[in-house]
Amino acid sequence: MSVAGGRMRDVETLSLAQARRVALAAQQVHRPRPDGPVSARRALAAVQRLGLLQIDSVNVLARAHLLPLYSRLGPYDVGILDRASGRAPRRLVETWAHVASFVPVETYPLLEWRRRAYLSEAWGVIRGTPLDHSAELEDVRQMIAERGPLTASQIHDELEAAGRATPRSRDEWGWNWTVAKRCLEYLFFTGEVMSARRNAAFERCYDLPERVLPPAVRAAEPVPDDVAVRALLEHGARAHGVGTPRCFRDYFRLKGPAARQALADLVDDGTLVPVRVQGWDEPTYRHRDAALPRRATGQALLSPFDPVVWERRRLEALFDVFYRIEIYVPAPRRVLGYYVLPFLEDDAITAFVDLKADRRAGVLRVQAAHATAHAGPATAGRLAAELRLLAGWLGLGETAVGPVGDLAPALSGEVAAAA
Repeated sequence: MSVAGGRMRDVETLSLAQARRVALAAQQVHRPRPDGPVSARRALAAVQRLGLLQIDSVNVLARAHLLPLYSRLGPYDVGILDRASGRAPRRLVETWAHVASFVPVETYPLLEWRRRAYLSEAWGVIRGTPLDHSAELEDVRQMIAERGPLTASQIHDELEAAGRATPRSRDEWGWNWTVAKRCLEYLFFTGEVMSARRNAAFERCYDLPERVLPPAVRAAEPVPDDVAVRALLEHGARAHGVGTPRCFRDYFRLKGPAARQALADLVDDGTLVPVRVQGWDEPTYRHRDAALPRRATGQALLSPFDPVVWERRRLEALFDVFYRIEIYVPAPRRVLGYYVLPFLEDDAITAFVDLKADRRAGVLRVQAAHATAHAGPATAGRLAAELRLLAGWLGLGETAVGPVGDLAPALSGEVAAAA
């Protein structure tokens, strides 16, 4: 029994298979993708449903934020996202959400508390910028105000020319940022500047919020912190359908007493319903609007940055597979490959494929293909069909399967048979 709103009630029990179907339905990957062209309205509705699109600089296959919509909608015009985030009136903007993400403009005010709380929410290189680079920070503010939008490279070059920054090291990698980039990332995290668009090199073009946000968003009343955190946690729960408090918090990277109170409030008002999932020991909840389809019949390749696979412990608990991204693992120690996508087949993860878009040769390269314990006789054929569709969307004329992985021979045969 559980207590909600002062009433005792029985706790619903879900089998693991039912919990999987709830989770897949919440993410809209439980059924075949719709046929026909993907309109801007449909694409942006899918973003609203997901809540955000994670951004990552790795482009070995396609930009991370592009793939979740492809997984749910099939081939679509990526210019829809460029226009929605790079032209007025913007429907999507960048901010720190799960991590760096595109979010609907309506979500941006819900994250103001995080921008204000940068001392506890941001990491050291950002937190220390006002003390370490106060003069340069003022220079950057002035440049953006007077001539934005500008990239970090443009601002660095001006600071260097003025003798206020050291030359850029050609050995820089990862978080080894220039002073200009540090200042801009501080201003971006705190909301003093925003990304007006991305250029052809996928660099942010920074500008003032009043030149990026739609007027209605700028004019909206501030959202109280507790209301904002509750809304974000509720969105994480809705997007997951069923899960633990950790799952729901992770969606927007919420933590601390505010997240705990938001969870208690959502349980108390019945938005989150306590459930038991067979085999799970942690407290678990279902969003009251979550659907439980009778079966799952979809299939999709999922990006390493797809919300279905973000929380690796959740993925393992739901699908009985072990998966870690190995981009930063030295090549000899990789198990599955560099940029590995799980393959969702009905309600199971049946394969992992390491993919690379060889744009110069016009080839989608399957560098490794591994079957999971849940693969079946149809897995290689269904995966081959998905790879053909993906290659076409990426503008690649051929799919080539390498020899690595226990699924590679069967997959290679299916790809060759369809060629």
